[in-house]
Amino acid sequence: MESRYNPADIEKKWQAAWADQELDQTSEDAGQPKYYALSMFPYPSGNLHMGHVRNYTITDVIARVRRMQGFRVLHPMGWDAFGLPAENAAIQRGVPPADWTLKNIDQMRDQLRALGLSYDWGREVATCLPNYYRWTQWIFLQFFEAGLAYQKEAAVNWDPIDQTVLANEQVDSEGRSWRSGAKVERKLLRQWFFKITDYAEQLLNDLAQLDGWPDRVKTMQANWIGKSTGAQVTFKTEVGDELVVYTTRPDTLWGATFMVISPEHPLIARLTTAGQQGAIAAYQATAATLSTIDRTAEGREKTGVWTGSHAINPVNGAKIPIWTADYVMMDYGTGAIMAVPAHDQRDFEFARKFGLPIKAVVQLEGEALDGATMTEAYTGTGVMVNSGPLDGVMAGKGKGQSVGVAIAHLEAKQIGHGTTNYRLRDWLVSRQRYWGAPIPIIHCEDCGAVAVPDEDLPVELPQNVEFTGKGASPLSKMEDWISVPCPNCGKPARRETDTMDTFLDSSWYFLRYPDAGNDEQVFAPEKVNDWLPVDQYVGGIEHAILHLLYSRFFTKVLRDRGLLNFDEPFKKLLTQGMVQAMAYKNPITGKYFAAEDLADPNHPVDPKTGDALVTTYEKMSKSKFNGVAPSDVVDKYGADTARMFILFKAPPEKDLEWDDADVEGQFRFLNRVWRTATAHAENGGRTNGDSSLQGDLTKPEKALRRAIHTAIQAITEDLEGDYQFNTAVSELMKLNNALGDAKDILDSAIYNEGVETLLRLLAPFSPHLAEDLWHSLGYESSIHREAWPKSNPQAFVVDEITLVVQVMGKTRGTIQVPASSDKATLEQLARESDVAQKFMEGKTVKKVIVVPGKLVNFVVA
Repeated sequence: MESRYNPADIEKKWQAAWADQELDQTSEDAGQPKYYALSMFPYPSGNLHMGHVRNYTITDVIARVRRMQGFRVLHPMGWDAFGLPAENAAIQRGVPPADWTLKNIDQMRDQLRALGLSYDWGREVATCLPNYYRWTQWIFLQFFEAGLAYQKEAAVNWDPIDQTVLANEQVDSEGRSWRSGAKVERKLLRQWFFKITDYAEQLLNDLAQLDGWPDRVKTMQANWIGKSTGAQVTFKTEVGDELVVYTTRPDTLWGATFMVISPEHPLIARLTTAGQQGAIAAYQATAATLSTIDRTAEGREKTGVWTGSHAINPVNGAKIPIWTADYVMMDYGTGAIMAVPAHDQRDFEFARKFGLPIKAVVQLEGEALDGATMTEAYTGTGVMVNSGPLDGVMAGKGKGQSVGVAIAHLEAKQIGHGTTNYRLRDWLVSRQRYWGAPIPIIHCEDCGAVAVPDEDLPVELPQNVEFTGKGASPLSKMEDWISVPCPNCGKPARRETDTMDTFLDSSWYFLRYPDAGNDEQVFAPEKVNDWLPVDQYVGGIEHAILHLLYSRFFTKVLRDRGLLNFDEPFKKLLTQGMVQAMAYKNPITGKYFAAEDLADPNHPVDPKTGDALVTTYEKMSKSKFNGVAPSDVVDKYGADTARMFILFKAPPEKDLEWDDADVEGQFRFLNRVWRTATAHAENGGRTNGDSSLQGDLTKPEKALRRAIHTAIQAITEDLEGDYQFNTAVSELMKLNNALGDAKDILDSAIYNEGVETLLRLLAPFSPHLAEDLWHSLGYESSIHREAWPKSNPQAFVVDEITLVVQVMGKTRGTIQVPASSDKATLEQLARESDVAQKFMEGKTVKKVIVVPGKLVNFVVA
């Protein structure tokens, strides 16, 4: 045995041994219940951060415990490896994206191994490899065949200098290109979409099945889907066209005093009169430079231009002007709204700015609203006024109230109808970039969009591509790659040059792990239907909407294609909190400083200006100079200490505040465990004898055994349900302390049971140390193949209890009494005790109150 705890040597030794033994290979024993534990896979940036460490440590503990509990566990890892950073690296440093990405994967895989994570590396996937994206392309074609993939024009970010499409991440906060500095414009391009809206109702309704998901995440998804009921209404225009609007409040149609259409609306050219063409063109150009976030920002001053045309309000025949404004988005609703300024604040602000009429149609009884004097929109309840057939009807969506009455009126007049609408829009899945899965479509002038035949998949990315960051997508310049015969007619045709949104890659990766080596099909359905749904999924709250929603969508589509027999991919979801560290910020300049650049971090000031700095815990990041590299912690303290700190510092769903002192505290605790177990090993280690015979045990042995089984029960409960890893670590500390207090029974079978139980309970948290100490006790097999301890109810049986002695209701002390004592015996023992004698001397007992098992109270005079 080593004379001291040396994590560096121990961890390397056991990581190599586990790899040789294939200890973490997934069991295929059908006789065991299955358990699929999965962390959201990372983008291979090249370096792990502490957020990764927290996510993966949590899932690893769950996987290790389930193995010890007798489950066959699938616990895989892979790489979300397509994406913009690799293409940027190619532009900036001339490194091919594949080389940059695969090098980063190798580096990060080594970092994961160093943490002692029990992954089945034989199931590793990387989304950028042809053996994976071949099947991403195959899935795309499943959507295409099902009529769920289609093309239409949509707006993109356009750099007018570099003449290229930019991702949102390449546009800075001022709306400028990251590379050229040009003001980014919005430009229409023909793009691919998935019809996720066909599944909106299922995606919403099936949230009710997800009992193991946080309510917060389900609410976020429900809001994103955004189901609402209302009416679709048709307005005729002066030039004979029709503008269709959707409204949740058709009862306020009588208060519509103008219409607003998006600057991108297809009818805007026809609706613009000659005198307004210049103003409209200028406004459209300005709107094209703004992001969706800019255009819809709360409190932003309203802008707009009149088209010169009017529409006819279908319920009262009023002629109302048609304006265009950038706060109306073409990809939401119909791209046109009826404006009711008296009862919508955004419309009210627009009307006030441009002098448009305001007509109230809802008001409290007896309180007449005057549009000319209103200072804000009225959005409260009341009765309908100035609304023809709705006058006097209570405003609202209840039975017999105004919304239902209005819909009935619209349908009777055949000018509108009730309908359901969703905020959710179809998913734009095409990207004008190189580093992504090519879309497997060939465009033929005669046949249209044609699927690449299955036998020709994968459509591989061409090599020797020049990356300049300018002009069209690199793929669109690869003429030899683009020009192909049409699979249908054989005539000259052209490949699709867009690649897929990387969210497609991550929307099905969890389905690949159960059959990752399959070269013949996307996966064997019987294997996936055996392992899925994922029993425990772990990842950040930032993925609550897009990734999780798209994964649910993919699952439902592949179910409908006959591949899956389940509705939802993830049974339980844990969204771990952020890892935060102290940040030092100048509140005047907004500049952050690293702690090592400060003369005194306890009284921080700006080194240049002398301004006092504000200190707050913020998410670790390079820009805030408050990151802690996992490798630094592992090098100094070992992976087991890093894991223990991550698990102990905060409940998993809460944010974790980094504290070097607490890291040191966990290192000291593991040293105490080291001393406990090595001392036991040197004292002979494993001891013969049956520790289950409670009646044969001494009083100290019974006390220790009770502590052992209390720890087993508490830790087991902490590792179910909501996962209270922090309190589980506290219980490990208590058990180690109990062993330290049992110096009189070091040679007993109970003490041996205590040490071995401590190590087995510790193994999922601190796998290297537990393994090393287990072998020091003389065991040859891995502790990770041992069974999880089970608590024995007999261990909680006590011979004695602590009885509180009170005089006149005041506690005067405690005594130990036989647990089986009846009321009379308890009174006698309490009366005879030194405690009672001291406080009742010379007094007469008037009454005795006995609460069995708890206290005796003497009332004296």
